[in-house]
Amino acid sequence: MMLGLVALLQSCTVGTASHLIGDQASSDAGAAGVIAGFLIFVGGAFAFGLPSVSVFVFVAAGLLALTGAADFPDLQIWAVISVIFAGMAVVGWRSDRKKKKMAASAAGRAEEGA
Repeated sequence: MMLGLVALLQSCTVGTASHLIGDQASSDAGAAGVIAGFLIFVGGAFAFGLPSVSVFVFVAAGLLALTGAADFPDLQIWAVISVIFAGMAVVGWRSDRKKKKMAASAAGRAEEGA
């Protein structure tokens, strides 16, 4: 979540400075970065409770960051970080599913034994 806030603040600063200078392309890239930073923040919020949701949010943030990477190169870094976070969320999602499946199996065996 903290990295999402850092991305959000960095992109906000770049977007505002570019707008003041009059560089429309960098300003648009900064706006894409602000949205991507917000999505990284939201994905981090869902990572522990609903990792399946966070996978899609992180992928969306990565794709959005790539759209502005030509005019704002730091967005490439945030896109890669988003994809890494999506991979970590997939691992968490699969681990969570496996734990739930094993718990259901153990509960079923306990009922049969009783």
